[in-house]
This record gives sequence, structure tokens and C-alpha cells, in this order.
Amino acid sequence: MPNQPRTPSFTISPAMVNRIAAIAERVGGIQATALAASPQLRKRNRIKTITGTLAIEGNSLSEQQVTAIMDGKPVLGSVREVAEVAGAIKAYEAAPDLRPDKIDDLLRAHALMLDGILNKAGHFRQVAVGIRKGSTVSHVAPPANRVPGMMADLCVWLKRTDEHPLIASSVFHYEFEFIHPFIDGNGRMGRLWQTLILAQWQPLFLSLPIESLIKEHQQEYYQVLEQSDKQADSSPFIHFMLSIILETLIQITANEQITRS
Repeated sequence: MPNQPRTPSFTISPAMVNRIAAIAERVGGIQATALAASPQLRKRNRIKTITGTLAIEGNSLSEQQVTAIMDGKPVLGSVREVAEVAGAIKAYEAAPDLRPDKIDDLLRAHALMLDGILNKAGHFRQVAVGIRKGSTVSHVAPPANRVPGMMADLCVWLKRTDEHPLIASSVFHYEFEFIHPFIDGNGRMGRLWQTLILAQWQPLFLSLPIESLIKEHQQEYYQVLEQSDKQADSSPFIHFMLSIILETLIQITANEQITRS
């Protein structure tokens, strides 16, 4: 009997609706400021984004070192860590030209992100994987032979859904981590793809360091992923991501006010 397509499961709560309204209001306010048009601030936030998303995966390079790599300067660091930064820079630079509902674009972005790190960059995994928490396996990903079909189903859902992009992007992020389609780089790709989905709604999101704030709440990030796994429902993860996005916008607005004062 063929496997049935996986349909994302989640429940939209009043708290989610309130956060969406608050986020939309903040986005509108930021778009009316110099922040949205400042190349220097966009670069600074991109550096924070790349440093944060890679730090979650164990990369130890600082914002100063990431800045140096972005500027083409040599830095002291392991070959892998420097390659991770270079790959992330290329993937985020390509983001404006990528379609979040296109499998080919997802594979292209993974190839850029893991260039020089993974032999199979740009290809779905062909082996079983699990996520360990200490000595315990906290998540067993679906079998490798199901990955292409599950990712195709998820991209079709994303293309057809009428859910608000703030909801749809969070659902996609969770489902992506559940499927774990690549042998490596799933975390950073899931975070990039949520940003990309949000940028289709408001391009400003390509300039917001959401990943940096996720790093500050890394343990909770993993906890809500596990909680959503246990419930077979991404609602806990959606709540978390909406809170992170709102807090990012609040911090950005506060920093803008400090700069002006």
C-alpha cells in the first residue's frame, strides 16, 4: 500500500493571531524607517544571521571573523568553520533569486551552503539518520526512500496553502526538521528557508537576524521541536517562532531608536 502524503498538523490559537498582528504592525513601522534602506545595517544583520545560525551548529567563529570572511580577508579558524561561513554567505546571497516551493532551488541552496564541506551537497540523503541528545536518540527521521516524496508534498502544501506566511513558514521549518532531508546542514537550511518564505511576504525579512535570536534561545528551540514531535503537531514550534520573530523586530526597533538618539 503506497504511503499517504504527510499533511502538516497544527492549530492556530488566539495567541498566534495576536502575535501575527503585532509582527505585522512592527514590520510596517520598520519599513518606514531608514533601517529598511541602510546597506550598512543590512550587512550587519546578515553577519549576525550567519554567525547565529552556524553557532547553533557548533561553529565558533565570531561576528568579527565572519565580517572578515565576508570582506575577503583571511581569518584564523578551522578549514571547516571557515568553509561553513563561506557557504552560508553564498546561500544567503542567492536567497532573493530562490523560490521556496521549488525543490530544485532547495537543492541548489544546499549545494551552496555545504560547498566544500559535504560530498553530497545538493542531494537528499540516501541513508537513515537520527538526532541524538546525549546518549539518547531524540528523533528518528523518516526512511531515506520517503524523503523525495515527503519534500515534494511539503513544497506543494506550501505553494497551495492559504495560511499566513508567518504560520506557513513556521510549519515548513518544523516539517523540514522532522523530515531531515539531508545528511548534514538541515538546521541551517530550515532556518534559511523560513526566512526565504517570509521574504516572499515582506522582503525586509532577508535583512532581519532572526537566527541570532534563535541562538540565544537554542535550548528552547530544540525543546519545542521535540514537543512538536511528541504531539505530532507543530503548534508549539509555531508559538516559539512567532515569539522569536516578534522579539527580533522589537530589538531591531529599539536599536534603531538608540542609534538615532
